[in-house]
Amino acid sequence: MTLPPSANDAAVHIKRRGLMLVISSPSGAGKSTIARNLLENDPRLSLSVSVTTRPRRGSEIEGVHYHFVTRREFERLRDSEALLEWAEVHGNCYGTPRESAEIAMSEGRDMLFDIDWQGALQLQEKMPADVVSIFILPPSMAELKSRLQRRAEDAADEIAKRLANARAEIEHWREYDYVVVNDDLDRAYSAVRAIVQAERLRRDRRPGLFDFVADLLASPD
Repeated sequence: MTLPPSANDAAVHIKRRGLMLVISSPSGAGKSTIARNLLENDPRLSLSVSVTTRPRRGSEIEGVHYHFVTRREFERLRDSEALLEWAEVHGNCYGTPRESAEIAMSEGRDMLFDIDWQGALQLQEKMPADVVSIFILPPSMAELKSRLQRRAEDAADEIAKRLANARAEIEHWREYDYVVVNDDLDRAYSAVRAIVQAERLRRDRRPGLFDFVADLLASPD
């Protein structure tokens, strides 16, 4: 289902500032599916493209999946505060470019960030007024284990490692604005969609309201 415009902003041309939608969850909780559904159904939402030092895979496209850079270039970006958040995972560095995010926010475009709690915390520290963070929880650890097993992608020891990591990640649920339990994918997706709609209508995210209300009060009955 395609998301409608937020209220009637499009009809009356109320200028708004974009939001940075952060969705995090332990592996297997459904974050990637929810994020993919949002991107497919909401044309006002785009995925933030990270920079990485990881070598490009054959199926990946520069500027679509990642911006691929050398470690020296990554360190230059990091040290010049050109990255809003960054982390090193399995020997490779990943980060969010500051300039593209700030341009999107000022133009009223919303960006989706599929990052972990560490990246979410960094974004919240640097751009607190723009970040909306959602943590996706599984209904139980037993169900999470079952989902990981149904993927048939990982060996038993890797699944055990992911479950251990999941417990550590879930400890950070209090650091998020919203928490959604994914006991049913359709319900969880609808909840996330409702959060996005409500956040787009926040007064402090719609600077165009000042001019709109001024014109409204100045107009004849």
